Amino acid sequence: MNFSITEIGVFCLTAAFVLSAVQAGVVAAGQSKSLRGLERYAEGISLAAAVAVAVSFVILIVAFVRSDFSVQNVYQHSHTDKPLLYKISGAWGSHEGSMLLWCTILLVYGALVTLLGQGLPASLRHKALGVQGLLGAAFTGFTLFSSNPLARLDPAPVQGMSLNPALQDPALAFHPPMLYLGYVGFSVVFSFAVAALIEGRLDRAWARWVRPWVLVAWSFLTVGITLGAFWAYYELGWGGWWAWDPVENASFMPWLAATALLHSAIVMEKRDALKAWTVFLAILAFTFSMMGAFLVRSGLLTSVHAFAVDPQRGILLVSILFVTAGSGFALYGLRVPNLAPGGLFAPVSREASLVLNNLLLSAALTSVFLGTLYPLLMQAVFDRAMSVGAPYYLMVFGPIMVAGLAVVPVSALMSWKRSDLKGVLQRLAIAFAVAALCAALGLLLYKGPDVLAEAGYFIGLLTGFWLVFGSLRLVWERTRGGNPVRRFLGLPLATHGMLLAHIGLGVFVLGAVVESHAKLSLQEVMAVGDTARLGAYSLTFEKTYQSEGKNYDAQGGVFAITNASGHRVCEARPQRRFYPASNDVQSKVWLCFEPLSDLYVVMAQPQEKAGQAAWQIRFFYNPWVRLIFLGPVLMALGGVLSLCDRRLRVAVATRARTLKEAEV
Repeated sequence: MNFSITEIGVFCLTAAFVLSAVQAGVVAAGQSKSLRGLERYAEGISLAAAVAVAVSFVILIVAFVRSDFSVQNVYQHSHTDKPLLYKISGAWGSHEGSMLLWCTILLVYGALVTLLGQGLPASLRHKALGVQGLLGAAFTGFTLFSSNPLARLDPAPVQGMSLNPALQDPALAFHPPMLYLGYVGFSVVFSFAVAALIEGRLDRAWARWVRPWVLVAWSFLTVGITLGAFWAYYELGWGGWWAWDPVENASFMPWLAATALLHSAIVMEKRDALKAWTVFLAILAFTFSMMGAFLVRSGLLTSVHAFAVDPQRGILLVSILFVTAGSGFALYGLRVPNLAPGGLFAPVSREASLVLNNLLLSAALTSVFLGTLYPLLMQAVFDRAMSVGAPYYLMVFGPIMVAGLAVVPVSALMSWKRSDLKGVLQRLAIAFAVAALCAALGLLLYKGPDVLAEAGYFIGLLTGFWLVFGSLRLVWERTRGGNPVRRFLGLPLATHGMLLAHIGLGVFVLGAVVESHAKLSLQEVMAVGDTARLGAYSLTFEKTYQSEGKNYDAQGGVFAITNASGHRVCEARPQRRFYPASNDVQSKVWLCFEPLSDLYVVMAQPQEKAGQAAWQIRFFYNPWVRLIFLGPVLMALGGVLSLCDRRLRVAVATRARTLKEAEV
């Protein structure tokens, strides 16, 4: 085997592992009096480790782009005929490549702590870098010794096995990086939590330092989950966007924990309260992030999202999870009893409403956790196969979240320390009345199969409209008097971010409720010339056609979609694609876009009908589905706006300088 650039990549990955271990070691050694000052070298080491692992990851991408089949990972997940975008995304389309992506983001975040954290107290920053170094050593070590993405083949095959065709999609090309930027972002929050517990310093300044990192991770995770849902919606061909799949839940659980953490950190920053609870959530968010990484690689799950790996690597990953999370929670248990009590607040106040919000989010998180892991435990302990589906989550998770969302507009209008609940409710009365009226009008447009379904539909609509109009009521209150436009533009970016996130949440709820209750679908075997009806629409199979792509051959159908008046609203051209490299056949969905809704056509299995060639056709009308994906985008933009708030940046720097001067 000849030396190539691949060996440089392996060397860089090895260097990243060694440097991460040294980074943790110098911080630990620097705690002794004789070696005090040594920990400052962790800053330069963190930068070197980030560069090393980034070079390794770039070399893996280059190997995919060049179709270097002497690299086993490239051989197993690429092909010379694959489009360039999917060659690049193939670098993280496998277990090994995705682990290198995880390590790269982890070490780059550590370097950012060094570069962006110079205003923080040196002792806290160095301890956080020490924890990041331990995490980096654990994951780069696992990747290097158990899941090396740059392992070589000799002799090199002439052609590769290609990437799973279902993964050859633009949304999924960007889904893992966004998801991992969220997952791994919570490692910084975890590191600051552990560092603060070691130092015994948990105060308002700590909450202010941590909150930007939570916002970054939460925003990326929101986008990552949305991209995954969008991919499932138009790539898998089943007409839905969320199935409560265990791997979907694995990304949703850290999002719920992080949402609770964001609100808890606000209380801690403003009132120096909820210290123990906030640091607990900081540890929990990263624990669930690691659990998400473990579940898709453990071999315990059968899912289109999961990576198939051998049990030995699954055991190694779960060991890292237990050691990391166990150490964090053990330290938490030792230090929390010594924390000073925080600020006091009345039972009716914004603090109290945010505590209620946290309790309900925690209950919702628990319901998802139990629904996800209970089947796995039953299979492992009693060898009983079972599944927990949408009915469980609608019955348990749904009511908890409705209660939690109902509190959001009330909380936003409450005052700190003490508030007047009656006065707040009176100020929100008009917003609630408008929301109820809109929900009633929505109910008139759709009649469910029974009273219970209609009641659930009305409550869901009321919740979504309540979030939107309750947030707009806050806007009106903050901008009345004087020039409304000037007052609106003069609001802090954090306020704009909060409003946008809450409105985005309401938009999402409206889309999810309408789509799930009012969607229509049919499945029918159709030949050329056949017509099927769905609600107010007709679907006519006009003809078939053949086409070729870069790495596939396709057979498609041309379908005319007309409305009740006979007007042609869309021409759908779904396909059946054959990928010779992997010998796979995939159905490609065709979406006809209306302003808020979709007409969704899938050409599935070939059949025979009255001696003619026919296909199984699935036709869906998905009302307001656009809002499902627009809402989270607004939420993520709200997070970015809050992150850009000048008050937050200036306050962090000012508070940090004050503490540094006090230390001197």
